[in-house]
Amino acid sequence: MITEAKTSLPIRRWPAILIAALAGIALIVIWILPDFSAQQRILNSVISLIITLALLLLWALLFSRLRWKIRVLILSIALVKVSLLISLVQIRGVSGDLLPILGWSWTAKPGENLGPAASMIADPSSREEPAKVLAFGPGYPQFLGPDRNATVRGIKLERDWEAHPPAFLWRRPIGAGWSGFAVLGEYAITQEQRGDEEMVVCYDLLSGEILWAHSDVAGYESSVTGDGPRATPTINAGRVYTFGGTGILNCLDLTTGHRIWSKNTLTDNNAENVTWGASCSPLLVDSLVVVSAGGSNGKSLVAYHMDTGEFIWGGGSDPAAYSSPLIATLAGTPQIIIFNDASVSAHNPQDGKLLWRQPWPSEGENVVQPVPLPGDRVLVSAGYGIGTKLFQIEKKEAGSFSVNLVWESRGLKAKFANVVHKDGFIYGLDNGNQVCLDLSDGKRKWKRGRYGHGQVILVDDLLLVMSEKGDVVLVEPNPESHIELGRFKAFSSKTWNSPALAGKYLLVRNNKEAACYELGVGE
Repeated sequence: MITEAKTSLPIRRWPAILIAALAGIALIVIWILPDFSAQQRILNSVISLIITLALLLLWALLFSRLRWKIRVLILSIALVKVSLLISLVQIRGVSGDLLPILGWSWTAKPGENLGPAASMIADPSSREEPAKVLAFGPGYPQFLGPDRNATVRGIKLERDWEAHPPAFLWRRPIGAGWSGFAVLGEYAITQEQRGDEEMVVCYDLLSGEILWAHSDVAGYESSVTGDGPRATPTINAGRVYTFGGTGILNCLDLTTGHRIWSKNTLTDNNAENVTWGASCSPLLVDSLVVVSAGGSNGKSLVAYHMDTGEFIWGGGSDPAAYSSPLIATLAGTPQIIIFNDASVSAHNPQDGKLLWRQPWPSEGENVVQPVPLPGDRVLVSAGYGIGTKLFQIEKKEAGSFSVNLVWESRGLKAKFANVVHKDGFIYGLDNGNQVCLDLSDGKRKWKRGRYGHGQVILVDDLLLVMSEKGDVVLVEPNPESHIELGRFKAFSSKTWNSPALAGKYLLVRNNKEAACYELGVGE
């Protein structure tokens, strides 16, 4: 009697082919649709990849008709790989385009191994007499420079870095955070996270030695955007004003770092911290220090007395974003402008009263400083596919204000990098590429130079670009074409912090280290 051998069914391949085909179509759609920003494309691509792998695993285990031994082996390999990935690798932040930055789980996070800055303070008796470092201007005493517009006047940088290369002065490890430096005289002050201490640290501008340090037991933590404070200190009249990542507003003595007063602005104003950490750099107006607390019921923008910390006024009810207040005169009226979560608004410096409010899309994070322009205009830009808008501010006979849209453009979508104005043209980074925008109509003149999500400073007639990869680049602001004059490597890791230029001294930092260079200057 003859029996037929039982034959196994063939592997069912078509579901895997279909899954791969749909994944390919999804990626094509993601990368060709014009409404997606670069960050949305990358994020959606990662999500599509994860879904595709999960579906392929499901196919292999349940629908493939593979032998059970092979299915068990595939499941075991998948579980081992996921377990190893979770135990050995950690996400240590993301790039400006939302690409994850991975690190080994046993390596310390930035700032963890530095120890308290107080233990590293230089012995005053061993220090040399401070040099006269104010010979080339008033320093860089606050966020984005003397006028809070990422512009430095009166300094003629050498254009030829081959003939006059920047001179390296010092480099040192630094605590985590995205703060910049504020500089006055020999004092170069920034904020950083060292373990569980959120610190304000004062460095000697020319040597990098720590002169003093102040600490609070506090800290903002994020595996996505990084730990530590975000705001840049403000120096004025022998005092330093700082705003920490959890909303702590400090007033410190400039020469010693001793605390004069301190306020928890979130508790004071019944506000919640923003998702990626409080980022507002304090603004000084007359006798007031002004910050964006983001409280409701008239406590969005708040002012304290700079000498005592007494609460003076509050205005507006918008949630805070990641921009900082600035003061400008528009339509003949001094006003404090702030970029909120879903609006741009202006307040009376005397009492905080809301003068005008312009709604703004809330699809992304609002970071970049508004730019007041001649002719009572304000330029506002954001990333995440939103773009740039120019507004005209007018004062009516009754004393109220109107805000009219002049033009809007997707030619410049500034995510992190603050933009600058030069001779009727706007220069900034559009999703990491440098752009020149015509102020008259919002049309893009050119888009060149891949610098990532870094920062830009206009120095008289030249641009200093701090790239996301740590390069310092010298660029000519020319509306006809992109002209790169020189560059050097300052860091080898992600750099989002704003640079500071105090005279001829360029201070740069990221969340791991800081450095100082002396730039060549002409007559």
